[in-house]
Amino acid sequence: MAYHFMEGKRGQDWCNLALAVCLFLSPWVIGYSMETVPAWNAWIVGLALAVLAYATLSVFAEWEEWANLALGAWLVVSPWVLGYAVNMSVMWTHAVLGLLVAAVSAWAVWAHRHDPHAHA
Repeated sequence: MAYHFMEGKRGQDWCNLALAVCLFLSPWVIGYSMETVPAWNAWIVGLALAVLAYATLSVFAEWEEWANLALGAWLVVSPWVLGYAVNMSVMWTHAVLGLLVAAVSAWAVWAHRHDPHAHA
């Protein structure tokens, strides 16, 4: 069954929620809130990650982890696709946070698929 109630809150989902908050706040913390494209990318993707992580904390669905993984991959490539890779601090912030989100989401999918009770 794809959906089941999570008795204990998964560490991966809390981690993705924390990464989402870091991404959302990064335009102000790092100082690129006036750069429209990377700032809006951080706010939109950060909000989407937070919503998905929050939803997964209450009821797990594997597709949510795959969506997080896709958003993480988007963060890695977005500096080049959207043309702000020249700003090294923003590029590294998005790339590192994207890699972390993708890795945590892949870990969650792997853990779910290797849990003997996940499909019961």
